[in-house]
Amino acid sequence: MDTFRTLFLNPPSVEGFDGGAGSRYQARREVRSFWYPTWLAQAAALVPNSKLIDAPADGASLCEVVLMAKGFDLCILHTSTPSFAGDAGVAARLKEEYPRMKIGLVGAHVAVLPEESLRAAPAADFVAREEFDYTLREIAQGRPFPDVDGISYRENGSVRHNRDRTLISDMDALPDVLEVYKRDLTIENYAIGSLRHPYVSLYTGRGCPARCTFCLWPQNVGGHVYRTRSPRRVLEDMAKAKSLFPQAKEFFFDDDTFTADLPRALEIAKGLGKLGVTWSCNSRANVPADAIRLFKDNGLRLFLVGYESGDQKILNNIKKGVRLDIARRFTRDCRAIGVSIHGTFILGLPGETRRTVEETIRFACELDVDTIQVSLAAPYPGTELHRQASHNGWLPRRGPDPLLHPDGTQNSTLGYPDLPAAEIARALKRMYARFYFRPRPIARMLAAMARDPEERGRRLREGAQFLRFLSARPSKA
Repeated sequence: MDTFRTLFLNPPSVEGFDGGAGSRYQARREVRSFWYPTWLAQAAALVPNSKLIDAPADGASLCEVVLMAKGFDLCILHTSTPSFAGDAGVAARLKEEYPRMKIGLVGAHVAVLPEESLRAAPAADFVAREEFDYTLREIAQGRPFPDVDGISYRENGSVRHNRDRTLISDMDALPDVLEVYKRDLTIENYAIGSLRHPYVSLYTGRGCPARCTFCLWPQNVGGHVYRTRSPRRVLEDMAKAKSLFPQAKEFFFDDDTFTADLPRALEIAKGLGKLGVTWSCNSRANVPADAIRLFKDNGLRLFLVGYESGDQKILNNIKKGVRLDIARRFTRDCRAIGVSIHGTFILGLPGETRRTVEETIRFACELDVDTIQVSLAAPYPGTELHRQASHNGWLPRRGPDPLLHPDGTQNSTLGYPDLPAAEIARALKRMYARFYFRPRPIARMLAAMARDPEERGRRLREGAQFLRFLSARPSKA
């Protein structure tokens, strides 16, 4: 069957915005960073005669994207809550230039707000809700909109919602994304401060059994059941990735929690050891020491761990399901075994006070992980956190509540009676400064730079960006 010539697009945005296609961080970062557009790549791998453009990572302007879109019958834009207005503008520009082009929107935002999204983006013909891989393949094959599960679309001036599409159970049936990466992406354009450069990012499964109230993807797209590719398929993919990208210095498994199915993760690790690759993954702070040691012996370099807060009551409020004492033990075990940690923290979660902010800063310094990311609590539509914030009056009472500043950096939207949003925002820079301007992190950084000239150049560039971020005056929302 002939398919429409299909363009999968992570749209242009503010410079350095890392938030459209499968990103775990929908903002412009303190240091220029980009995750892979894995969700779009997975759909593109199912559609012959397709192309993937990641405009932010490639530095492509809207004018350049419009020129590259010539000749395509169908364009799929990945959007997010913070970038939606700009992405709708990109869709409008494409429709103006190519009136016959069908345009669809995908992503967590439109999955939760399909009707509102179509009304706010009149150039879009449909939105694909939830997991959209097979949905988009059917549309690219020319199947009429009424016959496609999982979409909302315009019909006679109104919006029609087709029945939901069942989540994918056989993850092995999905093709790998590696050929799409090789064909359409420049892996050197993707850089994360905690990962070696260049790196390659892959999903080996979707969904997360955890119930964190703030977490966007499990609540809105992937679900709370961890659906996985078999260890055999993962290892086949990794052997192929090693062959296609010999310049890659690290492979990152971007599953929400790669260690959630520990026996499977251990089986995969043993195969990775035989392949001789360096790898990293997302993990909760509760992996036992014997498992950490086996991972390390088979190529694991780094865990990306969401600690979130140094206050147990806040962790309970957000249903994190991890105790501080367990997190401390896990961190000590990683240090003793030689596994690095990139720790992520969130300020402004329910229950936050001036005291708990200080507890989190002290906790991060006590853990002394290798690198950190500090985020501001973001109440994305469709999450339990958003419902709590709306019910309890934690959102601004007047005017817009943008998740981003005009320059694309994160904005604090949650505020509490004794802790206003602006104060939470100021605490972010204070936490970064308190953590990094200590002798140990500085010594680690200098030692790494002394060992590796390439690392030295990279850290100097990132250090300059980071210092500019810390010294910048807050932009007006």
